Amino acid sequence: MQIEEYIKAGKIASEVREIVRVKDWIGKTVYEICESVEDEIKKRGAKCAFPVNTSINEVAAHYTAEPNDPITIKDTDLVKIDLGAQINGYIADTAVTVCYDPQYDGLVQAAEEGLANAMSMIKAGVKASDVGRTIETTIKQMGYKPIANLSGHSLEQYTIHAGKSIPNIWSIGGFSLSENSAYACEPFVTTSDGGGFVRNGQIKNIFAINSRKKTKDPEADKMLDFIWENFNMLPFALRWITKERDEKEARDLLNILIKKKAVQAYPVLIEVNEQRVAQAEHTFIPTENGVTVTTKA
Repeated sequence: MQIEEYIKAGKIASEVREIVRVKDWIGKTVYEICESVEDEIKKRGAKCAFPVNTSINEVAAHYTAEPNDPITIKDTDLVKIDLGAQINGYIADTAVTVCYDPQYDGLVQAAEEGLANAMSMIKAGVKASDVGRTIETTIKQMGYKPIANLSGHSLEQYTIHAGKSIPNIWSIGGFSLSENSAYACEPFVTTSDGGGFVRNGQIKNIFAINSRKKTKDPEADKMLDFIWENFNMLPFALRWITKERDEKEARDLLNILIKKKAVQAYPVLIEVNEQRVAQAEHTFIPTENGVTVTTKA
């Protein structure tokens, strides 16, 4: 396991997250946000582990900007900016909720506190379900609801969701955290009026390779090779491809690849009662006596 590379990616991701946290994004488009955050990651010598997510209000996760996306941040918006840096496929995944409306400060605080309390109890051998219990208890004591069907995840080289989940609520069973493995912990919080679950939305603008099997369409196969060479198994966005190809052509080829199941598309995730959602996230590596939080500020 490449601890050094995880730590280096974490340092870069946390630096960029702290820039995001204090910047005034009001009046900026989501396209400008995604591009500028991704540039900050690259400028520091890492690659993006996935397209920056800018999920607004009741959209909990998985929204990234379309090419030249015109959606603009308003001073009433609650914006979750989820970013990832990778060095040789070793990933740091971290997120911050940017909020300009004081009535939602408590919601943002609940996500941050849930995350901080989770990090303070981690070491090798701790059960993931107990981490979930800590997150759930913290959030509920503050008068909010955790999102039950979103969770953190184990990380592996070039794999963001590597099979194991770090829940945001208490659950029966589960696994124990292994020493020197990497995980992301990401509490999602909604208001007391929220349902505490997310559903799939209509929009799908984050993609990843499913299979490298040829499609018998030469242009689509060329595009599949381009995706593999540039992004491996990691998620990507259409705007990453339109830097090389015409947008309409790129869209058409992507649709062929999705139809042939060579590429999968991830839907945005929306709070079931359309209540606002906040998120906080760190990447961490349990040790025998505690934890290395790679994305600590």
